Amino acid sequence: MIHPLTPGPQLRGARAANSAAFALQGFFLAVVLTELPQQRDLFGLTDKDIVAAVALISLLAGGGSIAAEKLAVYRSSRTALRLGLLLIAASGVGVAFAPNRVVLFAALGVYGVAVGIVDAGTNMQAVFIQHGYGRFVLSSFYAAWSAGAITGALCVSLFERLGLSLRVSVLIAAAIVLAVTLAAGPRLLPAAAAESGPAETDTAAPVPTRLFLAFGIVLALAFAIDFAVGNWSALFLTDVLAASSSTAALALAAYQGASLVGRLTGDLLVRRYGPRAVVRVASIIGSIGLAVAVAAPGPAVAIAGFLVAGIGLPLIAPLCFSEAGRLTSGRGLDSVIARLNLFNYAGTLVGGVVVGALAAVTDLRGGFGATLLFALILIACAQVFHARTTVTAVPALPETGRASLDK
Repeated sequence: MIHPLTPGPQLRGARAANSAAFALQGFFLAVVLTELPQQRDLFGLTDKDIVAAVALISLLAGGGSIAAEKLAVYRSSRTALRLGLLLIAASGVGVAFAPNRVVLFAALGVYGVAVGIVDAGTNMQAVFIQHGYGRFVLSSFYAAWSAGAITGALCVSLFERLGLSLRVSVLIAAAIVLAVTLAAGPRLLPAAAAESGPAETDTAAPVPTRLFLAFGIVLALAFAIDFAVGNWSALFLTDVLAASSSTAALALAAYQGASLVGRLTGDLLVRRYGPRAVVRVASIIGSIGLAVAVAAPGPAVAIAGFLVAGIGLPLIAPLCFSEAGRLTSGRGLDSVIARLNLFNYAGTLVGGVVVGALAAVTDLRGGFGATLLFALILIACAQVFHARTTVTAVPALPETGRASLDK
């Protein structure tokens, strides 16, 4: 067992900055998703238009993840992440001022690319920071994402009650992303302290293809459920259960609130019980919560079901990236994380498009039935994770000479 290192100021600063980046990603995504009912009404969107928008974002996010890999290998994950966050802020301005659905879809396309860059960049940074700490800390980053998503969903609910327009709401969200990015971005790990660290050499071990694909499938299923809740829960409550827009936004807030609690304790649970047990129990709890939501007779019960689902299911994604961090090292690890992140968007396509397609045939209650099936499959998939986890500790480099590698 590796004894944890005592993190230095730079590593602690990078952890705080990367947590802020995770929070911004969750915050803006929640704003975009919980504003769907308002965007639908403003632009006259149909369910097919929303499915097309989800597919567009997911496909372009895959391209963004590949771009992040190239940027990380030739520059650094810090450079990629900062660029992605700035693109999110820019896309928000485009969404806010879109005069028609064509411009709206163009802005959402830019947002999709930015999402892919940020997803890959934050996870690259998280894995290297975890290596520096020498113990499992990845769930804490996803807890920050959940905190950001809760904030975003609650902000939309507040904006609705205050009567703010869609334009003003999105512009406020974009301004927050820009301000925090400018403040936190310089504290992310530069290349010399991450990709080129002493134990992170460029001589990377071969990656076992079957194991990589197994983690990818688990990640895709986990994100399919997660994105379905984020993308369709508000519409499920408004269209099927006759909830108001402000009440509908609370479904995602409940899910992310529970996920925040789960992820805050996730690091300790993994250290004590190991990844395999955590994934199995998380999948069982998630299945119960989704079953309650699917069968809910009213908004209150559905929100409670999403809350229970959020206790377990969001713990799974960080464990996939953590396990992938054991497969190789150095610059090769940037590539592995970026490519594993592509399964994220395969999952969002399934969660967004398949649920929407089933909803078009039946209704959103039937669409959410697919997420319950995914959760049940995850119970069986827990076996691919290690029974116990250890993290390779990577000593931090001295400060001298770092700046020249990441300008």
